[in-house]
Amino acid sequence: MMDKKEHLLAVFERLLSIRNECSCEILSSCGLPDITVKQIGYLKVIDEHGKVTFSSLAKITQNSKPTISEMVNRFVQMECVYRERSPNDGRIFYIRLTEKGQMIARSDESALLRLIERMTDSLDEREMNTLVRILRKVE
Repeated sequence: MMDKKEHLLAVFERLLSIRNECSCEILSSCGLPDITVKQIGYLKVIDEHGKVTFSSLAKITQNSKPTISEMVNRFVQMECVYRERSPNDGRIFYIRLTEKGQMIARSDESALLRLIERMTDSLDEREMNTLVRILRKVE
């Protein structure tokens, strides 16, 4: 018979598996099931900073400008980002996320929300309150 820790491990592995399934569904719906974790990370950085220049993205990610240019070109082809010329200085371009890029950058959060939705659909109010109380003890 499984002891308590083994049982918790199995439960959390299943929850993570459900979250990963949700994340894969989101990425597949964007037409990019093979996007890498690193690429998603770059999209998250762009999302967090809103309008970001090539130079600032290079600095934030600790990459060279040519590396950033190559990555942005790839993201443009994937329809995840677009370049926006600065209205104040035509030499400066901002890297902006498309709707598709935003969906990908926020896919982890969306997947967690889907998991939470599944949990709330499965539990009654008393059980949800108990779960929240228990989880708060370990934060």
